[in-house]
Amino acid sequence: MPRVLTGFTLIELAIVLVVIGLLLGGVLKGQELIDSARVRNLISQMESIKAAYIAFQDKYQAAPGDYPGPLAYANLAGIPNPQVGGNGDGVVQDTPQAREGLLAWVHLSHANLITGQYRASDSHPDPAGDWPRNPYGARLQLQHDAEFAGSGGMPRLNLKTGNQIPAKILAEIDRKIDDGRADGGNFRFSPYSGGGPSPVAARCYDSRTGLWNAAGGESNCGAAALF
Repeated sequence: MPRVLTGFTLIELAIVLVVIGLLLGGVLKGQELIDSARVRNLISQMESIKAAYIAFQDKYQAAPGDYPGPLAYANLAGIPNPQVGGNGDGVVQDTPQAREGLLAWVHLSHANLITGQYRASDSHPDPAGDWPRNPYGARLQLQHDAEFAGSGGMPRLNLKTGNQIPAKILAEIDRKIDDGRADGGNFRFSPYSGGGPSPVAARCYDSRTGLWNAAGGESNCGAAALF
C-alpha cells in the first residue's frame, strides 16, 4: 500500500511565520524599552550628582573631594580623621597627595547629598571600592581635567559616565540633553575607563561630522558631562 506523504499547508506555514514575527518583534521592543530605561537612568544619575555637587559647594563654600581634611572632619558626620580631604585649591583634581576624584564621593555621601556611604581612611580611598557606577557596571568619575573630546588641552570640571556604554545610548542622551555632537557642547565623548578597556574615539564617533556612531554597534564608549 503506497505511503501517504504529509507536510505543512500554506496556512500552517503562514501561521508559523506570523508567530516567529511576533516573537522577534517582542524581543526587539523589549530591548528598546531596556535601552530607554538605561538612557533615563544615566540622565537622572548625572543630574543628581551635579545637583549634589552644587549643593555641597553652596553649603560648605568648597568643592567635594577638594574639601580640606580638617574641615571635612569637623563638619561632615562619620569622617574618620582629619586626613580625609583635599588640598583646598578650589578644583577637584587628583594629586600625589590626595585622590580628590574619589574623595568627592566620600564627602558628598557624608554630607547626605548622595546615597551610599563611601569611606576612606586617609586621602587615598581604595579605587576598587564600591563607587558610583553606570547601568553597565563601569565607575563614574568627577574630575577637573581635559579628558574629553574637543578640550584643546583646557581642563574643565566634568562628570564622566564611565565606559562600556553603547554609542547609540550616548547618542540618544546627547540628543535629549545637549546638541547631539560627541565633540562639542556640554556632553562629549571621553576615553576615560571606569573598568576594562578604554573607549576608542574612532569607534564611538565620526571625527568628520562630530556625530556619534549610533548605527555602528560599538558597545564600549563613554562620555563626559561638563559643568
